[in-house]
Amino acid sequence: MTIAATDRHIPVLLDEVIDGLAIAPGETHVDGTFGAGGYTRAILAKGAKVFAFDRDPSAITEGAALVDESAGSLVLVPERFSQMAEALQARGVEVVDGVTLDIGVSSMQLDRAERGFSFQSDGPLDMRMEQDGQTAADFVNNADEAEIADVLYHYGEETRSRRVARAIVEARPITRTGELANVVRKALGHKPHDKKDPATRTFQAIRIHLNRELGELEDGLAAAERLLKPGGRLAVVTFHSLEDRLVKRFLRDRSGQTPQGSRHLPVTKDASASTFDRVAKPIRAGEAEVARNPRARSATLRVAYRTAAAPKGEAA
Repeated sequence: MTIAATDRHIPVLLDEVIDGLAIAPGETHVDGTFGAGGYTRAILAKGAKVFAFDRDPSAITEGAALVDESAGSLVLVPERFSQMAEALQARGVEVVDGVTLDIGVSSMQLDRAERGFSFQSDGPLDMRMEQDGQTAADFVNNADEAEIADVLYHYGEETRSRRVARAIVEARPITRTGELANVVRKALGHKPHDKKDPATRTFQAIRIHLNRELGELEDGLAAAERLLKPGGRLAVVTFHSLEDRLVKRFLRDRSGQTPQGSRHLPVTKDASASTFDRVAKPIRAGEAEVARNPRARSATLRVAYRTAAAPKGEAA
């Protein structure tokens, strides 16, 4: 099958993801984070059927043309990827050959000021992936100072979270992305030549909190473990250390790798209980890709193969 290319969005580490998935014609794959459809197009072009998930209604609506183009090989599922196992079982699919996850906010969300994910262009302080529920403005204007500080510290790794939280409370009401960014910059100090805008950590933290991103990732990895057939492949792209540590810890646990207590003792492995093996070393974008797409600079890809062992917590 030939699926027309799009220049709207090029996903990071695309070639490496497709190589890691080792797709054969006729296979069934899950793209857990459809977005603008970059990975899905590449998987379809390899002759696989794809069930693509996205919690963002805009992504599902805008993907309709690709569904038509795929001639029955693409099914869009308007669900969180943490629900992939249940959603596919309801559609009569018990196992799949591959699962791909591109974690975090999509380029199409970041690039649209009205979605309120980015301070690069001023817009309403929203940040909701599902376009429903509590907005970022609701959070910063109603949460108490201690809660805001905790969110910034845990999800943004902001070491001066209490200072930022105090500044946010004092500046209320805040309704625009530009307003929030300026409050953070003033609280932390910002020079035009700084490599990283100090507001970046605050925006990341609030977004992760509102959308329960780390919890979704944990649940999504466990769902992929249940859904992948023996020999099935898992490919996960992350963009910051919180996500990557979570994926690394999951694969280490599921591949039976136990951290050694001493440098003199070897790492032990319980092969009978391992649900993943052939865990590849992390892959990062090369200089050429980073030059084309600066977002790729922070991306990390991890690939692993499913064994025949029962999912953790289930009887063999």
